[in-house]
Amino acid sequence: MAKRVLAIGIDPRAADPAQLQGLSSELILSYIDTQLERVRALGYELRACLVDNGATAERVLQRELDAGPFDCVMFGAGIRDDSQLLLFEKLLNLVHARLPGAKICFNSNPADTAEAVQRWV
Repeated sequence: MAKRVLAIGIDPRAADPAQLQGLSSELILSYIDTQLERVRALGYELRACLVDNGATAERVLQRELDAGPFDCVMFGAGIRDDSQLLLFEKLLNLVHARLPGAKICFNSNPADTAEAVQRWV
């Protein structure tokens, strides 16, 4: 059976424009989708969970966690931005409480998502 991975990130449509570095949200979504497909092509079952900057993020993540279990949870670089520290802590603690046995990994950008997952599962 394939290892199950949950990839959590800030939805570029809800991101602070400064975080997008001049790129359109559509372009970033396309890039994220391409990289997540790369993870799937390696044989992992992957679910993406894109959240907003906090208004509904915990509720959205909770729904995804209910679809678990997951072997690994990957937190995207955007959610770990200094401006998102409180949100990151809330989501990390929610994952820890609901999936205490899951591995946690971090990418540094969407291009190294597969490598982040492969380090742990």
